[in-house]
Amino acid sequence: MKLECDGELFRSQLALRLDATQRTGQPAAVQLDFVLRRCSAQSFGHPLERNDALNAVTSPQRFQERVHSLQHHVTIDHRRLLAVLTSTLRLRAPAWNHQQRCVFLGLCVEPFRVGTMPTTRIVAHAPLAEVAPVFEGIRRTAGVEDQHSLEVIRDAEAGREPNDLPHVQGPRVDADHLPLVTIDPAGSRDLDQAVAIERVDGRFRVHYAIADVGAHVVPGSALDLDTRERIETTYCPDKRIGLHPPQMSEGYASLLPEQRTKAVLWTLDLASDGELDGVSVVRAWVTSRRQYSYDELTERPPEEALDLIESMRAVGDLRRSLTRARGAVTLPKPSQEVSEHAGHLTLEFRAARQLEDDNAQISLLTGMAAARLMLEAGVGILRTMPPASDEAIERLRRQAAALGVVWPASATYADMLDHLDVEAPHAAAFLVAAVSLFRGASWEPFDSARPGDLPMPESTTHGALAAPYAHVTAPLRRLVDRYGTEVCLAHHGGYPIPTWALDSLPWIGTAMSAGVQRGSTIERACIAAVETALLQPHIGEEFEGVGLDRSTVQLAEPAVIARCNGDVEPGILQRVRLVSSSAPHGPVFEVIVP
Repeated sequence: MKLECDGELFRSQLALRLDATQRTGQPAAVQLDFVLRRCSAQSFGHPLERNDALNAVTSPQRFQERVHSLQHHVTIDHRRLLAVLTSTLRLRAPAWNHQQRCVFLGLCVEPFRVGTMPTTRIVAHAPLAEVAPVFEGIRRTAGVEDQHSLEVIRDAEAGREPNDLPHVQGPRVDADHLPLVTIDPAGSRDLDQAVAIERVDGRFRVHYAIADVGAHVVPGSALDLDTRERIETTYCPDKRIGLHPPQMSEGYASLLPEQRTKAVLWTLDLASDGELDGVSVVRAWVTSRRQYSYDELTERPPEEALDLIESMRAVGDLRRSLTRARGAVTLPKPSQEVSEHAGHLTLEFRAARQLEDDNAQISLLTGMAAARLMLEAGVGILRTMPPASDEAIERLRRQAAALGVVWPASATYADMLDHLDVEAPHAAAFLVAAVSLFRGASWEPFDSARPGDLPMPESTTHGALAAPYAHVTAPLRRLVDRYGTEVCLAHHGGYPIPTWALDSLPWIGTAMSAGVQRGSTIERACIAAVETALLQPHIGEEFEGVGLDRSTVQLAEPAVIARCNGDVEPGILQRVRLVSSSAPHGPVFEVIVP
């Protein structure tokens, strides 16, 4: 359904919003340029010039003159306009907080005389108390125990000892002077990493402290054996079941603020172009100065954090440029997440924020440094993935053409992603197809002293990074990191690798693969349970969904991916009807034939 809009009022409101944006000091020129060009081209049929948004920030009067050249009345498809505004603001204006986005959207839609809507818009939520027993059953079926045994808890308490236990090798230095801070999702308690960045002779030096889990877990203890069964922390909408008991993972072993904690301290010196120029790794005592959340640093960063944010962005940009130059392949696919508020669960699609990716670049840098040390030592465990083959890339090009994704023959996959709006309908289907490039990841142990049993992998690189990589930065939540860290500490420190770490190599890769597969099964089942509960009251109602493949649709509201019967067209927004929503199959839709 189309709505009439008072063009003069719309233009004045838009000009006011742009003027307000200028006063906020937000670096929004490029972001607004993208928003305005998309909205005008797709909704008004009258594209604005590329520099209009820049003019709005530098010269509001000049921009207003340009806006007034539009027709006095325009006809707007309201659903398309709101979808464009919402998705582009979320992806292209990550620095804007929720209030700023709401003000912008409110001013844009205020002139509309809203009529009836032909499809269902629901504020979908499910009571946690009703779905929690389903989550418990999912974990029970998967073999995950919610509680740690008393013996395991006793071992965790014993690991609190301030002096290093007999199995711990290597000296421990005092690094309390470093201004380390943690950056995690709001409310996190299992804090694996703390970061500090400084400039030395005009280049970056990254200090990255990782929780020293190996110092607290006695090899062969009940705690050690329990972690070998759990493999990784299990995340469910109602609770998280830690790899280690909370007394440890959320207490003395966590890098909580103002707590002196045992850590493994990586010092990474970068060349001017961001290449890794020097690596040091030692056991240390550290004290995190402050615990930040992504929300805080994105929406209302305190003054004392601005230098760190700027340095993280600069390091992140350098590392991303190097990754791209190596021909690495990434997948910027928004994640489907369950959130809980006031006892109710909701689903949403969320793209990673810039700061999250900057932080991830520090972790990836450390993992690459660890892989370098392992390869030098001739022993370790790498995280590998085959690179995308020429045949796979060519097949994806054909799929892109079928979906209407523009991918010039001269452009690389990375070049194409630069111009892909990941929330456009055709892009959603394309990113599902692109998953085919990211298959075959595994953990590959090797030991040059045992070439018959643990040979060097055929390929030592991770295809998504186009470089060797190892897991060492999340030992509170992932088992393999503890073992890989010990290899790096021993090699850099010049002492023998502990026997317990070497003895783990034959089985750790297989165990990790099985544990991660179990975690993925639990996650998918929990999301399906939430989708079922959200939609069960709406059987028979109509929605809009994007075809991801010939039998799957993705709804924007609520954020659901489900099976769909009928003639599903990949990359096309279609009307669908909910025909059922029950466990264990989840919701099922059918295409509405016009």
